[in-house]
Amino acid sequence: MQKTLAPTKGNLMTAKNTLRLSKQGYEMLDKKRNILIREMMLLIEEAKEVEAQIEETFAAAYKALESANIIMGVSKVQNHAHSSVLENSVKIDLRSVMGVEIPVVTVEKTDKRPVYSFYSTSSALDEAAMRFGEVKEMTVRLTEIENAVYRLAMNIKKTQKRANALENITIPLYENLTREIQNALEEKEREEHTRLKIIKRTKQNDE
Repeated sequence: MQKTLAPTKGNLMTAKNTLRLSKQGYEMLDKKRNILIREMMLLIEEAKEVEAQIEETFAAAYKALESANIIMGVSKVQNHAHSSVLENSVKIDLRSVMGVEIPVVTVEKTDKRPVYSFYSTSSALDEAAMRFGEVKEMTVRLTEIENAVYRLAMNIKKTQKRANALENITIPLYENLTREIQNALEEKEREEHTRLKIIKRTKQNDE
């Protein structure tokens, strides 16, 4: 990008102010980028932990479900599964991290007592129901984290692009403009000083 300004003191001040604001903007974007990256890395580590917990809890849930199927029979377990309450307690809010809106997903705490009768059931079914409930809550958390990581990554990319534009284009451009205008004004001042000396010397010779 080429840009020229007439070598005037006003344009010199304009170029210097633009350069100063560009450097401040770059520093702010760099700070924002670092904060977002740190937040994203923390969430990625938490996601790994939640994924491991989900895998472990899923394994326990399916093991308990297998036991229930053996003890009670598959058809009875399926009948009791139909008594499950539809989940409608999920709520989504937003929090801001350096201007980036991050979802906050919550599930209302509900009574975890079985909704089915204890008649003709087994403790294995209770264990399976409890474990799958835990998986549900952890899955909500994992979804929240993954969505937050995605939003942060997209914003980090945009912030990086803007910072690169300032660092590699705008700042060098106005550094060159400031230097060129400064040099032109100094050259003009030297020429004016030389011209005045010649005029003074000419007047002295005429006298």
